[in-house]
Amino acid sequence: MSIWASISIESVFMAKKVKIKKALVTANMSIGDVISKYPESAEIMLKWGLHCIGCHVAAWESIEQGAAAHGLNKAQIAKMVAEINAAIVKRKH
Repeated sequence: MSIWASISIESVFMAKKVKIKKALVTANMSIGDVISKYPESAEIMLKWGLHCIGCHVAAWESIEQGAAAHGLNKAQIAKMVAEINAAIVKRKH
């Protein structure tokens, strides 16, 4: 299990603090799978510079791989993933 899946994520999303006990999305998940399951993640990925949403590589490339290829460091990747998880939790509530 990666560190992304094992940590508790705390994020600020739209000025509202959201605590997530179990990450729904982790950095080691494929971009394509995440976008298929959680469409709201696409806008967040685009905001962070991941324009590979429609790319053929997105089907198998992980969020971490794609983000690193676009120059994001581990802290930025973790923040983006936390923002995605916060958006998912907010939608569900």
